Amino acid sequence: MPEEPPDQSGRPEPDEDGEESRRPAVIAGIVVILLVAAGVWLSGVLNQVGRIQDCVMSGRSNCVQFH
Repeated sequence: MPEEPPDQSGRPEPDEDGEESRRPAVIAGIVVILLVAAGVWLSGVLNQVGRIQDCVMSGRSNCVQFH
């Protein structure tokens, strides 16, 4: 029976548990979570700015509330 030739692709052989193939998926998941969190935060900021603009456009002078 002939031996199989070694892998010539230059890539390391994957581990038995497939850790090498999971790393990009984990990184992509973290990036997606960070993007969702940034979107929620930005949405809140834009909502607050919109309320202040609506208040100013209605002619009020005490629109900015400090917390």
